[in-house]
Amino acid sequence: MCSLVLVMSSFVDLFLGCNLEEELYVGLQGCWVHLTLESNLIHMPTDISVRKPVLDLTFSLLIGERAKGIKKNNTTRNSENMTSSEVNENENEMSVLDLPNLALECILEKLEPDGLCKMACVCSYLRDMCLSDHLWEDHMKKRWGRVIGDVAYKEWQLHIASKKQSNYFLDGENRKVSCYRALQTGKFWFPAQVFNRENGHVGFMLSCYDADLSYDSHTDTFQARYPPHGRRAAAIETGVTWDRLRAPPVDNSPHDLHISDCLNDLRPKDHIEIQWRRNKQFPYGWWYGVVGHLEACDGNQTYCHCHENDTVVLEFNQYAPGSRWRHTMIHRKEHREEGNEADGFYGGIRKLNRKDEISMWEQFWPAEILE
Repeated sequence: MCSLVLVMSSFVDLFLGCNLEEELYVGLQGCWVHLTLESNLIHMPTDISVRKPVLDLTFSLLIGERAKGIKKNNTTRNSENMTSSEVNENENEMSVLDLPNLALECILEKLEPDGLCKMACVCSYLRDMCLSDHLWEDHMKKRWGRVIGDVAYKEWQLHIASKKQSNYFLDGENRKVSCYRALQTGKFWFPAQVFNRENGHVGFMLSCYDADLSYDSHTDTFQARYPPHGRRAAAIETGVTWDRLRAPPVDNSPHDLHISDCLNDLRPKDHIEIQWRRNKQFPYGWWYGVVGHLEACDGNQTYCHCHENDTVVLEFNQYAPGSRWRHTMIHRKEHREEGNEADGFYGGIRKLNRKDEISMWEQFWPAEILE
């Protein structure tokens, strides 16, 4: 038998963003709660790492009907030694589960993922509330929103479908919390794109390539697995940081040409990214550039008519003047894939309209001009 006295202040205090351990010892204002639990009524896990948080939460939340029954038994058992006011005070004790659902949901929304998982261990009612998709949707966006896109969600659905066809699918695995847990533990390799692949190798400077990624919680970095290049085996890169990742901006296989829908809108100084690959056996990567002026144009905006010409100049100013990679030209109306085996092949184009997309590219600008 073990006893615990908890001081519960207003549940509004739970909205202050303190950590789980602090939240366990606040609650309903002005109410001192005395709870006696008998060990044979609560079956605790043997794993000590799980046992303590479950025990703490069991005490702090008074676990609904089970706690009420215990309190009632204790009141009866000890009533002979208590005054009438003390008996009445015991009968008026409140459980967190006595709160209206809306108030309880507001509390749960303030918990971090670790807190929600621990709270879900308390009882079946809280488990259903804590594992609901609408709570984990916000955590997914906050933690993974910048690197997880539609392509990754489709891959997750395929992953779930394949498990359903096997004998290893568990009920509830298609919930948001399951996806979050699979990402956090590195068990789900998700598709994303990596800037400056292979540790910023000079041959990939200011590029972004598709890869499958797995998160390593010990280092807070990712392992990237790039698709094979021709006869070259798949490359593996470790230690990829968050700032080098993005969700794929288009739902295209890296081997497929992106159909450009911005060619008629391109003007000098527009920021773009364009597909490029060494040869037709290689996957495309995205490369950063800007729209330049035609050779006959002096760059004066008043007299510039470059945007009316069928030829569009693309500049890659990370390369030195005179470099064969410095610029290329495409046809505005008939552009498909253009290039040759010597200079590679240029594919689809995306115009960058958002400042955050442009600044993400510019943060990787090389310290020295490339040859």
